Amino acid sequence: TTGRSMAFANFQRSFQLAKNHKTSSFSRGYATEAKPMRALTDFSDEENELRSLVAKFAKEKIGPKVREMDEKSQLDPEVLSGLFEQGFMGIETPTELDGSGMSFTDAIIVIEELAKVDPAVSVVCDVQNTLVNNILSNWGTKEQREKYSRQLAQNTVGSFCLSEWGSGSDAFALKTKADLQSDGSYILNGSKAWITNSGEAGIFLVMANADVSKGYKGITTFLVPKGTPGLQVGKKEDKLGIRASSTCEVLFNDVRVPKDQIVGPVGSGYKIAIETLNEGRIGIAAQMLGLAGGAFEATLPYIYQRKQFGKPIGTFQGMQFQVAQIAMDIEAAKLMTYNAARLKDAKQPFTKEAAMCKLFASQVAEKVSSLCINMLGGVGFTKDFPAEKFFRDCKIGQIYEGTSNIQMQTIAKLIERENGLDTKTTQHK
Repeated sequence: TTGRSMAFANFQRSFQLAKNHKTSSFSRGYATEAKPMRALTDFSDEENELRSLVAKFAKEKIGPKVREMDEKSQLDPEVLSGLFEQGFMGIETPTELDGSGMSFTDAIIVIEELAKVDPAVSVVCDVQNTLVNNILSNWGTKEQREKYSRQLAQNTVGSFCLSEWGSGSDAFALKTKADLQSDGSYILNGSKAWITNSGEAGIFLVMANADVSKGYKGITTFLVPKGTPGLQVGKKEDKLGIRASSTCEVLFNDVRVPKDQIVGPVGSGYKIAIETLNEGRIGIAAQMLGLAGGAFEATLPYIYQRKQFGKPIGTFQGMQFQVAQIAMDIEAAKLMTYNAARLKDAKQPFTKEAAMCKLFASQVAEKVSSLCINMLGGVGFTKDFPAEKFFRDCKIGQIYEGTSNIQMQTIAKLIERENGLDTKTTQHK
């Protein structure tokens, strides 16, 4: 429990005992009692306790700093250290590697609850868990996990470096190159753009092409620690929203990477990126879901306190219709997001569901945050209320980890495949 809050340490012990009990029950090979199927949002006691812990931390430790972090465009160091102390930066990392040893769904719960208070802090946690940690967990060697997964769970921020100025949606058109040396190491040259967490990162997972002749099948994943000669974090973007989350250019000038810091087989980078981003999209859906929920929760009290024409504006039918629509949209996004998360935990296909929940939750976040400003009226257009920040923060949800158009294209292609439709063949019939 070193460096962890006592409340979270107690919860973690309870979680492990509950998980061990479930495992031992299944191992007996029989069911003692038939249980009714649970609702999708009927969370376990452990999940509900986790949600309460995150909500308390977000409200007490992040809430008072949100405006200052947004104005300064800087993540508060105490907030970052708090994320580590609470165990939120290594949620699925095994306990033997100093992680929290929990599930993907637990990570989604944490991301959602953080986003209700500050989506910028939420995405710091999201990228760490759904992208960086998962790459090492799924593709890293035992030695890499022992060294770097432990660091990422304890005190080190990770960064996922894929996008470039000339390769956004066409991610595999990247130009960063990795040249093989006689000793088996590689020399990296190139640059990355719009890289989340790069300002605080101590570990960079970099996609570079080790064999241009093979096209995207030459793309390889390299682990580059901060301080490696030739690695430089460049310009920090002055963004519309999620301003406390750093987004910078990352430059590579003759960066030597030893062969034991290649993650996965050479040439598997495209596969690693695709599979990891599928998981990451559920994380972004959770961020947008939390954002919508946070905006709504912050707006509701006001519309039942403010009076016009002698009664609270929330009691007017026009307002009631908007409240009902918002609540319905948030509930739908929640169902889609947690369905995708449960599918991932159950090791079932979830690519289509991940694209759907990311697309839909980002639309809901924009719609809800905009309506909340409308319902607040003039005060909603000021920085005295959080609605305007939620509105600024929501837009990125339709851009990063696959734009909305990319999500729709993914969904359509998977529907074609599920229905046995080969468009290349049928269009010539």
